[in-house]
Amino acid sequence: MRTGHQVDRGGGGSGRNVGTVGADRVVADSSDWDGARYDRLADPQARWGRTVLDRLQLTGSETVLDAGCGSGRVTEQLMRRLPSGRIVAVDASPSMLAQARHRLGRDHRVRFVEADLLGLDRAALGTDAPVDAVFSTATFHWIVDHDRLFDNLADLLRPGGQLVAQCGAEGNIDGVIRAVRSLGGERAGTWLYPTAEETAVRLRRSGFVDVRVWTHPEPTPFAAAGPLADFLEAVCLRQHLATLAPAERRLFAQLVAAAMPQPVIDYVRLNIVARRAKR
Repeated sequence: MRTGHQVDRGGGGSGRNVGTVGADRVVADSSDWDGARYDRLADPQARWGRTVLDRLQLTGSETVLDAGCGSGRVTEQLMRRLPSGRIVAVDASPSMLAQARHRLGRDHRVRFVEADLLGLDRAALGTDAPVDAVFSTATFHWIVDHDRLFDNLADLLRPGGQLVAQCGAEGNIDGVIRAVRSLGGERAGTWLYPTAEETAVRLRRSGFVDVRVWTHPEPTPFAAAGPLADFLEAVCLRQHLATLAPAERRLFAQLVAAAMPQPVIDYVRLNIVARRAKR
């Protein structure tokens, strides 16, 4: 059972609530992503997001927290399902939020909040709290304290509100991790790839009911080693490469891609559907 890994923590911490034009901010200490590059490369995440989005039960007027909105590709799809609703688009990365704003424009239905999900509170959501649903894809595995995460999300939800999410599960990208080890190292960074059973226990402990959690493999092929190296550099090995000299980063991503038997990332996804108890 992989309970998590922590070498160079890429997130964490909460801070003061500062109003800005068109957005709210809860300061977080995190290494940033390249939002524009992620937006170009994250076709797998956008594809998974469409599937997870279909699990949300919406009438079109709800307020939904997009927990880890990234560059806004899936948020854009969510907006189409909320013609008279609201979205609180939260991400800890300034670069991701800048890209999301660029994609989504100045739509009055969206409030952007820069925050670590462990430090997010109702004050940062303003009049949008509590929300009717929390939606998240490809984010929770970057947070190692899932007990605290689920406690916090339950507090942001109205009684009976939905939690629909997907993230990495036990066994996620094992092939990438093995390839890094074959080069004499360990993948640096912070992540948690839990089992379905562990997650169900945590959710119920945090006050969720009607809990359904399951995993499935999602092997993701790339056309060749070059596109695979691009993706590894921007996503899977981002934290690891930050520990290397800039001149060494591209070469290392290429070596990892070459060390993998095929240009396929062996993703395993953890799916969550639950409701906050009515109390």
